[in-house]
Amino acid sequence: MAGTVRQPTIDELFDGVRMGDRAIIGRAITLIESRNPEHQEKAQRLLHKLLPYAGKAQRVGISGVPGVGKSTFIENLGMWLVSRGHKVAVLAVDPSSGRTGGSILGDKTRMEQLSASESAFIRPSPSAGVLGGVARATRETMVVLEAAGFDTVLVETVGTGQSETMVADMVDFFLVLMLPGAGDELQGIKKGILELADMVAINKADIFAEKLRQAVREYKSALHILTDASPSWHPPVVTCSGLKGDGVPELWDRIEKHRRIMAESGEREARRREQRLTWLDAQIKDRLLSDFYGNAAVKANLISLTEAVREGEVTVSAAVEKLLSGYQSE
Repeated sequence: MAGTVRQPTIDELFDGVRMGDRAIIGRAITLIESRNPEHQEKAQRLLHKLLPYAGKAQRVGISGVPGVGKSTFIENLGMWLVSRGHKVAVLAVDPSSGRTGGSILGDKTRMEQLSASESAFIRPSPSAGVLGGVARATRETMVVLEAAGFDTVLVETVGTGQSETMVADMVDFFLVLMLPGAGDELQGIKKGILELADMVAINKADIFAEKLRQAVREYKSALHILTDASPSWHPPVVTCSGLKGDGVPELWDRIEKHRRIMAESGEREARRREQRLTWLDAQIKDRLLSDFYGNAAVKANLISLTEAVREGEVTVSAAVEKLLSGYQSE
């Protein structure tokens, strides 16, 4: 048909990714994000070829409360890394973005300098809008970017909910950005996000200079009562200014120190092995749920059984048993 665009072959995608062709990298990621079964099959074949060339990058998750200045911080950090010869990829994770058009999708336009750099690549969340789909696409996108030669992958998350745990399970280092004024903020911070942190960075130090000492003291106290994830590393509390760049080189030095310590102790590779198993478990659950709700017998009975449970006419256990029986008989 006239006007039809020829799709690149697996070999063409592989060669383009390995050469760092940005257009081909984008097409490879789009293929990964697609829910089309044919596209998924092709994506998995491509990933299988790329996998031996991935895994060498430093993967850093970056989270923080809304308004903490993640995008400005990431752009400043990214530009600093690029100026020192690094190739930096930024992936934004927001499971709600597909439903709400959340602001995280604007990060590429907000990071104007970094997005214009030939040594950087910025990709917002896929529009899947569901945690499992975003998790799969993000993990597999990492494989493409690392095989393309990006040595640093920064994974930004929205700072609320389950997405933090998801990101922590795919990175080597989890950085939590906070604002000064810790006394008030600590009341609203979930213990869980601090348990995930490999480092807490108090951002906007240039704006809230008078509150810094108290903030550092209180965050250190909060981290002190938590059990360290590693016997070799206690999460430090540092200060920085994402806007001015103050403290960014020192912050990155801490991240590199963590990398060396974890590599020497064997914990870095052990963490990645556990992450691969977590990924396997998550993918199995996501696939089973998708197959279950896509099953014809389940679809036929789900609405009536849901209503019957709501009205108290059928027990939950009986409804589940009926749905599973129909699913298994298909």
